Amino acid sequence: MLKPTEPKKVLCIHDLSGVGRCSLAVILPVLSVMGIQPVALPTVVLSTHTGGFGTPARMDGGAYGAAALEHYHALGLEFECIYTGYLGGEEQVALAEKAFALWPNARKVVDPVMGDNGKAYSTVTPAFIDRMRKLTAQADLILPNATEAALLLQKDPAPAELDEAAAQALADALVTLAPSAVVTGLPMGKYIGCAGSGKDRFVIKKLHIDRSFPGTGDLYGAVLLGSLIQGNALSAAADNAAEFVSLAIQKTPAGQDTRFGVWFEPLLPRLCPQREF
Repeated sequence: MLKPTEPKKVLCIHDLSGVGRCSLAVILPVLSVMGIQPVALPTVVLSTHTGGFGTPARMDGGAYGAAALEHYHALGLEFECIYTGYLGGEEQVALAEKAFALWPNARKVVDPVMGDNGKAYSTVTPAFIDRMRKLTAQADLILPNATEAALLLQKDPAPAELDEAAAQALADALVTLAPSAVVTGLPMGKYIGCAGSGKDRFVIKKLHIDRSFPGTGDLYGAVLLGSLIQGNALSAAADNAAEFVSLAIQKTPAGQDTRFGVWFEPLLPRLCPQREF
């Protein structure tokens, strides 16, 4: 009989939206069913996400985050990985940097949330982009979408359609910032693609489904990270994540209010590792 082992812990520095399947509301259940213990550190708490519900109620988590990091460090907690997402300003980038300094041996994964659809978000300033670029330099792996990759590289947004060579070149350009990168949401004709760079270079394509939901990037990142921690290569983890998101979109009933995100919950058993208790 196998001796039970303590699950590996991931410190998740992301926002928390009460309504809408995105950020921590997605990341926590996904990592949990994959046999990993997520430790949530909300950067901001929102009543809803910002994609179509009007102006949400908001509570900033900056001061809490700094105190929580000190508490976790005093407890002697060890993290397999530190995973950052939405950071609501330079002060919160400093929070991520503090976490990296307190746990130097943890794998550092940065989702540089700054924009989408060819544009930076309205709150993203040039100074914030510069600070995010410095944060990515401390990461082991970054997960930008096509827009964020362009912002980090100080380039124009990717064209409306990429071939495999162009997709790979965009990912490869990011090795000047971080050892490994996976660029998501790449338009590739009838496909939607992701491209990886570093030791494991790849382009993965899935048939494009003409439906758009908030939170699919968070869902992708959580499955990819969980797969990595389970021991998969980056290319395999990226393929697992792309397949799961594609299936979640397909399984979400037509006509549903897209603001509430994809119905990923019924698919969670697919992510459970085979273990004995």
